[in-house]
Amino acid sequence: MGMTDDWPLIMIDCQVGFDDPIWGQRNNPQFEHNAQALLAHWRLRNRKVIHVRHASLEPKSPLRAESPGFAFFDWATPREGEIEIIKHVNSGFIGTHLEETLRAGGQNGFVLLGLTTNHCVSTTVRMGGNLGFDVRLVGDACATFPRTAMDGEMFDADVVHRTALASLHGEFCTVIDSKDVLLEAS
Repeated sequence: MGMTDDWPLIMIDCQVGFDDPIWGQRNNPQFEHNAQALLAHWRLRNRKVIHVRHASLEPKSPLRAESPGFAFFDWATPREGEIEIIKHVNSGFIGTHLEETLRAGGQNGFVLLGLTTNHCVSTTVRMGGNLGFDVRLVGDACATFPRTAMDGEMFDADVVHRTALASLHGEFCTVIDSKDVLLEAS
């Protein structure tokens, strides 16, 4: 796939607020395991890790900056030397220094994982692809929640996740499994 050793790992919204029951039943029970394996792999090799965190401006959001849900999952807390970017909208590129950080580092691509597949992950992937970056989205290191359509039909989280990945793959990114990323990025 041509991924090079200098590609950073971008982790989207790996935050405690997504454990809040208001979201519904999350899909992909392997999300944490796969995300942790990738993070450990990047850290072991001293590769660049970028943590993007959502600071919601919505009054009742569990992801508001002053809310306990704003915190990173314990396993996703940035270490010294890792980059943290705070965003207020779905895209990690809007109102942040993510693009400048990637360009300054000379990266033409990145590997991405996180929450939620159909919102902040998707929006960041789409913009990254449109900005000319080669994006590898680790599908089994992402997860999402059920969604209700305008007509009231409920779509379970796995359907939402799979259709989001299908919409991105081949158009904005290459969707890949964590096992393949770990093999390629060795």
